[in-house]
Amino acid sequence: MFNNLQNMLWQIIVNWLNDIPKSNRNMQAINNYEHMLRNLRPGDVILVEGKSRVSEVIKIVTLSNWTHAALYIGKPSEINNLKTRAIVKKHYDGDPYEPLVIESLLGFGTVINKLSDYKKDNLRVCRADRLKLDDQDEVVSFAAEHLGMCYDVRQLLDLARLMFPYAILPRQWRSSLFQHNAGHPTHIVCSSMIARCFQSVSYPMLPIIKNDDKDRLIFHKRSFRLFVPSDFDYSPYFRVIKFPAWPISMTRGYRDLPWQEEESISTVESKNSPNSDKNAKTDKEISTSATTITETDIAGVAIKENNTDNKNSAFFSYLDFLKSLIKKRTNSEPVNKLST
Repeated sequence: MFNNLQNMLWQIIVNWLNDIPKSNRNMQAINNYEHMLRNLRPGDVILVEGKSRVSEVIKIVTLSNWTHAALYIGKPSEINNLKTRAIVKKHYDGDPYEPLVIESLLGFGTVINKLSDYKKDNLRVCRADRLKLDDQDEVVSFAAEHLGMCYDVRQLLDLARLMFPYAILPRQWRSSLFQHNAGHPTHIVCSSMIARCFQSVSYPMLPIIKNDDKDRLIFHKRSFRLFVPSDFDYSPYFRVIKFPAWPISMTRGYRDLPWQEEESISTVESKNSPNSDKNAKTDKEISTSATTITETDIAGVAIKENNTDNKNSAFFSYLDFLKSLIKKRTNSEPVNKLST
């Protein structure tokens, strides 16, 4: 009874975290999905700028817009390893020609999903530079072995605690990432799962580099639990490949982008001003009750002064000042104008 209530409460929390707030529902992707799909390779890491509430939490924890990472495995019919293809077929019974990704999601664990689920999201592709084809297949195969694992919520909380200054959190509240069992995990998050797959073929991401006694460089593997999605973007061993929605080429430059003409600042301010109607009425009354005198300055800007009997008002005092300033400038030496 208590376990059922606990599971129901946890499911409500997960659904709330995975829900997309109204403020994020209108976010549009700035990448060309079709172009990206034609250039993807198995083993590519796809970073996602999430829109859900849990994504907003991850943005705060990692200080990055990339909140999720998925491993592209290609189409099931194109997987070379027969064992891996059987595992994929066990967890995905759909179109064998559908591009798929393996990912770890809150509330779902490590699963296979369609790449088209992220068609409307902002994506970035990180490709392991000079990764051999055999190692590429090994990375995909090792990722398939993680299917069915639960999402490690504790690791997400530990990452948040790890990034807090030591002076804020007591020692007993700090991260316990380094105290976990180093063996095969039963719970894992998205970026840790992918990092573990690349470490299985000894591919570097953000290795710890030290000098030994003979002043030689020695690479040490960083704990895969410490990786976050933005580390693949930051790693010098991964090439970042972008597919903008409107690519800049020789035939279509940046001047041809479909920019929308913005309203002038003065027009926007006049519309947003609460006294805009009152000011317009005052100007109309002044213009109809007075004779307009126009004088032009050096730049050819016309300034209109209303000649009325009310010379003591601040408005007409300011116009008198502008008029005297214009006369001084016209009587001085001419100014050279720059050609336009």
